[in-house]
Amino acid sequence: MYDLPRKFHVGMMDRRSFEGPAPVTADNFPPWPSNSGIKKQHSVEYWLMTSLLFGGNGNEDREAVRVLDPESAEAFFVPFFSSLSFNTHGHNMTDPETEVDRRLQVELLEFLRKSKYYQRSGGRDHVIPMTHPNAFRFLRQELNASILIVVDFGRYPKTMSSLSKDVVAPYVHVVDSFTDDDALNPYESRTTLLFFRGNTVRKDQGKIRIKLAKILSAIDDVHYEKSVATPKNIIMSTEGMRSSKFCLHPAGDTPSSCRLFDAIVSHCVPVIVSDKIELPYEDEIDYSEFSIFFSMKEALEPGYLVNQLRQFPKDRWVEMWKQLKNISHHFEFQYPPKKEDGVNMLWRQVKRKLPRAQLAMHRSRRLKVPDWWQRRL
Repeated sequence: MYDLPRKFHVGMMDRRSFEGPAPVTADNFPPWPSNSGIKKQHSVEYWLMTSLLFGGNGNEDREAVRVLDPESAEAFFVPFFSSLSFNTHGHNMTDPETEVDRRLQVELLEFLRKSKYYQRSGGRDHVIPMTHPNAFRFLRQELNASILIVVDFGRYPKTMSSLSKDVVAPYVHVVDSFTDDDALNPYESRTTLLFFRGNTVRKDQGKIRIKLAKILSAIDDVHYEKSVATPKNIIMSTEGMRSSKFCLHPAGDTPSSCRLFDAIVSHCVPVIVSDKIELPYEDEIDYSEFSIFFSMKEALEPGYLVNQLRQFPKDRWVEMWKQLKNISHHFEFQYPPKKEDGVNMLWRQVKRKLPRAQLAMHRSRRLKVPDWWQRRL
């Protein structure tokens, strides 16, 4: 992991973090702020960094450990909080304050291009988180050789980012995890059939949310409500998901959204409406064991989706509820990290991308004249 100045990571969290001692260590690393609200959903970059600072106690099974000798590193983590930078510097895409975000991207790129190890691989063995759809938006194309950690590919051209080289991460859930979900009859105790609470004005595939509102809003045991993510509304969403059998997950501005992972930790069976969604850890986790999928066409057919949910077998729903309880720890982000949690799952995904990165590096050197040969010439 590179030792970058604080302005690239924890310096954006608060002034005390910006002015704190350098370098950042496990002892002086600031906790994630409890009042961050919706910003938390894009905090994967923070949790990956903390996991590498964690020294361990000898009892944990970790997928990635930081080494201090770069010659022995298999990969290089770039701790730039690009999502937090977008969320911090400017209130919208045209705000003059976004120039701060652009300058950080320029400085980071200059730093990497001077790095012996970035030059050696062309960045192919470098891991860079970009979980906000607009993270690193000014110079994103300059880093397309690296292993990017994204939440989906909605804002990325196929020539830049793909599942073959990059890692799909979950959003970090913003509702509290349902840790005491021990109802004797969970199906009957969840009285709402289908729950959705969120912004209905979205871009691209997210435009389906307004159309679904017209179909679902007037149904008695369906809760479909327009809302924004305030602290009070997050609490209300927590309560709503915990009292619902199914939680609707239509696309947001991109195919994925935080709502899916809020549903998972609430043990509310996700109803995923999408024609092209990429899901985290899908080579390890079978989402069909605890989720139901509908195409956009099916979801927009009046009555179809709700009728399918009403006819869904109770025993099958209970099986899905149990499976949600079994797998929800894979979507937890915490410090210190725990075995099989979200951070360790992501590092395992990164490890699986490294052979391809190594192959690309080796092939790129075929036409490169070695230094010793250049000296002879």
